[in-house]
Amino acid sequence: MPEVNVEIDGKKFRMACEEGQQEHLLGLADRFNRTVVQLKDSFGEIGDNRLLVMAGIAVLDELAEAENRIGSLNQDIADLTTAGRELTLEAEELEQKFARRLNDAARKVEAIATAIDETGAPAA
Repeated sequence: MPEVNVEIDGKKFRMACEEGQQEHLLGLADRFNRTVVQLKDSFGEIGDNRLLVMAGIAVLDELAEAENRIGSLNQDIADLTTAGRELTLEAEELEQKFARRLNDAARKVEAIATAIDETGAPAA
């Protein structure tokens, strides 16, 4: 199993990961380190344990917000899908009504054409 060295708040940690995940793990560690550094800049030296707990909670807060947003977007997708289905059904109904009315009009035109033909025909 591959190992990578990550740095959090100036301290190095060796971590194992799955093959091919090294760059991903380094990126996550870098992002977490930035959170730790931002908190340290805001609160000063508050102790490693407290700093790491605060950073972990901050990251989980971001995750919770992202999950909520995903849930909201999934609901939007479901709503739009339902609306699309309803519009499709409405369009199909309108198409059927139009086809029936066009058929009725064609029958009437045909009846008028037949009547004209019959009245214009020479008497036998």
